[in-house]
Amino acid sequence: MNEQDLVQLSLSDLQGQAKRLGVIGSTLMSKNELIRVIEEYEKEPEKEREVEGVLERLPDGFGFLRSSKFDYVSGPDDIYVSPSQIRRFGLRTGDTVSGVIRKPKEGEKYFALLKINKVNFKDPSQLIDRNYFDRLSPLHPNKKFTLEHDTSVISTRIMDLFTPIGKGQRGLVVAPPKVGKTILLKEVAQSILSNNPEVYLIVLLIDERPEEVTDMRRTVKGQNAEVISSTFDESAERHVAVAELVLEKAKRLVEVGNDVVILLDSITRLARAYNTIAPSSGKVLTGGIDANALQRPKRFFGAARNTEDGGTLTIIATALIETGSRMDEVIYEEFKGTGNMEMHMSRKVANRRTFPAFDLLSSGTRREELLLNESELNKLWVLRKFLSSMNTIEGIEFLIDKIKKFKTNEEFLDAMNKKNGSSE
Repeated sequence: MNEQDLVQLSLSDLQGQAKRLGVIGSTLMSKNELIRVIEEYEKEPEKEREVEGVLERLPDGFGFLRSSKFDYVSGPDDIYVSPSQIRRFGLRTGDTVSGVIRKPKEGEKYFALLKINKVNFKDPSQLIDRNYFDRLSPLHPNKKFTLEHDTSVISTRIMDLFTPIGKGQRGLVVAPPKVGKTILLKEVAQSILSNNPEVYLIVLLIDERPEEVTDMRRTVKGQNAEVISSTFDESAERHVAVAELVLEKAKRLVEVGNDVVILLDSITRLARAYNTIAPSSGKVLTGGIDANALQRPKRFFGAARNTEDGGTLTIIATALIETGSRMDEVIYEEFKGTGNMEMHMSRKVANRRTFPAFDLLSSGTRREELLLNESELNKLWVLRKFLSSMNTIEGIEFLIDKIKKFKTNEEFLDAMNKKNGSSE
């Protein structure tokens, strides 16, 4: 068919034509994109097409490759993976598989995987004797992410000092509504992408507004970065399915030695979704939470770790407080203390239009001596002691004012040293 004939076809007809030619993701394309892709496929109909997806194994033995374009939920362009391929390569749910596909035969509904080229970005032969994630020994984080990347972004510079994040950190950002927690996650994502390009970054947005998702997708871009979402108008079952497949993908990457970061917004809404779908145990906690409902979100958050024999999985999740919901308070209380880093944000500070709205004295990282050198620790101990004499608002405003005067945190700490020396 020539271009003029294709232009006259409706969008649904073009999608049908694309499906027959073996085009993946045709349902997400605009009419102009479909026309261009159909012409390309018609010129080279016999060319092998390689695709990539995340495997979800089903109880019957076979599986499907789910696409990040559809946020890893089942869609019309899923790729069938046969039980023999799964057994031969030892594939598990969450494996990132790339390979050559074939078009559906008569009577078949899905594309099928013909040949596997790579599993988790490595040759399949290298993964025969890989470890299971749960058998990897967890350690305290001991390699620090440098979040400072832009002089003008104060929030990540303050986090570098007061709540350093290591590879394998399990962090909570505790925040009331409208204090800038989503913007903070965006800035952390950009810092990790610019300073640690080898890290695989997944931003997971659960129960968020659709416009926030679009904004995040346009901001967080990179070869090793993806934004996966399940917006507030989706069902709790979808929230859970998306979150669990993302976690399985991260675990498989850690098993083969990769460093993975998941930025989750928010753990509170994910816990609500688990509570909605949990079968009733007959025991209900304050706020309407089933006694067994928080076991699975705790397993999600608890997966963050620095491993001895594999890679690292870092999870930074936001937890909502002061929402007026008793359930949210109970969820936060259950997660409090399970992480090894907490950054608290303050509504009082945000009401004064001071950003980042951090409550510095309530924030901190456990075993920060593994991430900072002795000189930095001593200077930060002095700084914390000095800030403790002020209230929350005065403290953060004082720190922002001082940090803005220096291009880097190193210069800021050096200047502190000189002042201490001159005062002596």
